[in-house]
Amino acid sequence: MPVFYECQRCTACCKWPGQVRITDAEISRMAAHLGLVEHAFIQQYTRLRSNRQGLSIMDKPNGECIFLQGGDCLVQPVKPQQCRDFPNLWNFPGFEQTCRAKPKEVSVEEFRRRVSAATGRPEDSIPAQS
Repeated sequence: MPVFYECQRCTACCKWPGQVRITDAEISRMAAHLGLVEHAFIQQYTRLRSNRQGLSIMDKPNGECIFLQGGDCLVQPVKPQQCRDFPNLWNFPGFEQTCRAKPKEVSVEEFRRRVSAATGRPEDSIPAQS
C-alpha cells in the first residue's frame, strides 16, 4: 500500500542543503506575492544554479531557504513546485529522520488524490508511490 506523508510544516526541508530550482512562472508568482517587479525579485532572492542552466532560490548564510522566517514561509501560497512536491514526490532514504511528516497507509487512489491536493499536480500524473 502507498504511504502518504502529511506535512506538519516543521520546516526541516527548508533547512537542507541543495537547490530549489524555479521556473519563470514561479518567479512571476513569487515576485507578485511579495509586491516586487521580477527583476528586483531575481536580484534579491535568486542565484544562478550550479549547472548554469537557470535560477534557484538563494540560501541564507546558515543554509536555510531565504524565504524561511521563523516557522513560516514568506511565499507559502505561491511556493515553487519543488517545495510543494516534498515529501511525497521526492523523498529520499532517511528523510524521515529529520522530516516530521506523518506517514499514513492509503489506497493508490487516495494517495493520488492527496498528493494532487498537496502539490497541485493532476491526479493522473502522480505515480502510485514514489
